Amino acid sequence: MTATSLLTPADCAVVLVDEQAGLAFATGSADRQALRSNAIALARTARAFDIPVVVSTSASKVYSGPLMPPLRAVLPEVTPVERRNMNLWEDDAAKAAVIGTGRPTLVFAGLLTEACVSFPVLSALKDGHEVRVVADACGGLTPESHRAALQRMQQAGAVLTSWLQFLLEMQRDWTRHDTYEAARSIVVDHGGGYGIGLDYARDMIHPA
Repeated sequence: MTATSLLTPADCAVVLVDEQAGLAFATGSADRQALRSNAIALARTARAFDIPVVVSTSASKVYSGPLMPPLRAVLPEVTPVERRNMNLWEDDAAKAAVIGTGRPTLVFAGLLTEACVSFPVLSALKDGHEVRVVADACGGLTPESHRAALQRMQQAGAVLTSWLQFLLEMQRDWTRHDTYEAARSIVVDHGGGYGIGLDYARDMIHPA
């Protein structure tokens, strides 16, 4: 895969890092509710397209808390890999879970952008993996430090994307009926005006 290649569901695995309330409290780069909504949309996209998901948490019993409840609801069968290192790639169990997906492209999102997202991204890139970062599902301490972390990852070779672009890249064609309803419902719930437009279009085609 290259930066110009379009992904398919068979190409990638999603890695969610430290989606925990204690870290969300510290996030100042974007609206916290929007960040949580974007992370949920990404997790739902992975489920809709049967993409493997690896979840890792840190300090869940002493500071950060468990994986946030809405994500637990979307991913009930996924057991988070708890670690001590900021860098998921330096934790044997967490790294093994990611490598174990066998997917060539890793799609990262989480908290905080400056460390627990950027460190494993940089390490995975160094090890030769293709990496995409869902920028609007990552939160940093400040807008400036979040942007700096994204720039550093991009300069190292990561491809930046958004949850909506990722979903549309997976769906590619709204006539793909197997995933249409799931993909549409994610956009309706999380896609703002675009989601409102999809509801409107359905009402116009099939009036209530």
